[in-house]
Amino acid sequence: MESLRIIDNWPVETAAAVVVRADGTVAGAHGPQRHRFPLASVTKPLAAYAALVAVEEGAVELDEPAGPPGATVRHLLAHTSGLAFDEHRTMAEPGTRRLYSNAGFEVLGDHLAKASGIPFAEYLRQAVLEPLGMADTELTGSPAKDAVSTAADLAAFAAEVQAPALLAARTVAEATAVVYPGLRGVLPGYGNQANNDWGLGFEIRDGKSPHWTGAHSSPRTFGHFGQSGTFLWVDPDAGAACVALTDRAFGPWAVEAWPPFTDAVLAELRG
Repeated sequence: MESLRIIDNWPVETAAAVVVRADGTVAGAHGPQRHRFPLASVTKPLAAYAALVAVEEGAVELDEPAGPPGATVRHLLAHTSGLAFDEHRTMAEPGTRRLYSNAGFEVLGDHLAKASGIPFAEYLRQAVLEPLGMADTELTGSPAKDAVSTAADLAAFAAEVQAPALLAARTVAEATAVVYPGLRGVLPGYGNQANNDWGLGFEIRDGKSPHWTGAHSSPRTFGHFGQSGTFLWVDPDAGAACVALTDRAFGPWAVEAWPPFTDAVLAELRG
């Protein structure tokens, strides 16, 4: 895909991108596909997927208590537990505000480890990474932000999310639809959003503005971006997913570069 060559003009030292169709085939790839990049918060969809496997296996339930009083596994996945961004401090009643929380995902990881008897990083490896052949992906610390991966490995994950084999299709559909709709909150890097919509570990595009996806991304687009200069989106209306990984921290360069890149990819996909 010619549009992927746009990453050559980004102000970064190393970048890789890949587009995966809904049938799992690679529509195009550019840059070093096996180069390992820190994912930052693109870790969260991987962690969420492992949590959903745990739900289907019966190790935990979405609505069992977890985290602050009144919160559940579902609240932690949807950033509505009330926990602060990077502190284990409660700032709101569960389900009342969309407080994006690394701490919430760390509590989730601890909860799943206790329930399963397996350290979370190992559970993630066994439940998601190994079955998908993601041999170059590793969780080295926090389930919120400390995975390292490659474009090739995330292409396998993007294929799985679009045509689930590890989870029931209905589970993925629930995870990628809005949970607790209509909640106000801050989208990191983009400010307050009147409807800061999220699914279970996946951010939902909807009508957010400004946003890191494109002007022509469908409202049903879901995914995540990371402060390490990484993103993964899936646009069901386009029938494709896109991964872009860089070695430069998110900042004004990404705010300017990412949306037109996404729009170019979508335009090429739609012919």
